[in-house]
Amino acid sequence: MTQRVVSSILSELLVRLEDAQAQAFRRSRPFVTLAYAQSLDGSIAGEGNRPLSLSSQASLQLTHELRASHDAILVGVGTVVADNPRLNVRLASGEDPRPIVVDSRLRIPRDAHLLENARGVWLATTEAAATSTEAELQSRGALVLRLRALENGWVDLEALLERLAKRGVRHLLVEGGARILTSFLESKIVDYLVITISPRFVGGLRPLDSRELPSFPSLVSWRSERVGEDLVMAGGLVWPPE
Repeated sequence: MTQRVVSSILSELLVRLEDAQAQAFRRSRPFVTLAYAQSLDGSIAGEGNRPLSLSSQASLQLTHELRASHDAILVGVGTVVADNPRLNVRLASGEDPRPIVVDSRLRIPRDAHLLENARGVWLATTEAAATSTEAELQSRGALVLRLRALENGWVDLEALLERLAKRGVRHLLVEGGARILTSFLESKIVDYLVITISPRFVGGLRPLDSRELPSFPSLVSWRSERVGEDLVMAGGLVWPPE
């Protein structure tokens, strides 16, 4: 059996998740945890969005503990195209979370590992996606959720969270990429943030697009700890008054 990571951050988050589950009937959306790894200079990918392995083995195991603690895990289609992730639990005990991809035009590659996921991937899209593509993907076991679009054509994330709550998702882990991280923060729909900082410089892609964020939140009641070779910081978020 896999030995669990001893982490005060994980322990605190589990308490928050249990409370969110108890209050699920009062909430219109899932509890949202945003988690990602970055380099010392704030990069989440290499130059040209080249995939990077930033986390040490211990902090990667913590990431899998986080996955096992949530009902569902969400990424943007750009992450699927660049990394072809599986988004399952391999380095910890527990069930795989439901994989969800925000994909406004259903451009997920047909060889994506997520289309082979045993739980079946959910694809959040808009009316701009072709119905023929929807039928093809649903024949592969995917569930297509059509949602209203924002003015820029992207999926309305608040509408998505409402739909997920109605489908029984109480806890949602958001892992990226940069566009998704920025969009969730811009919409102010993040409850808890977990950042793993690798002690090396990369000089690559930043996790946030400051042009899309009118204001930046701050961590509150935060804590930090060393996990393997990495520093992990976590806490709740507050935004400055408008």
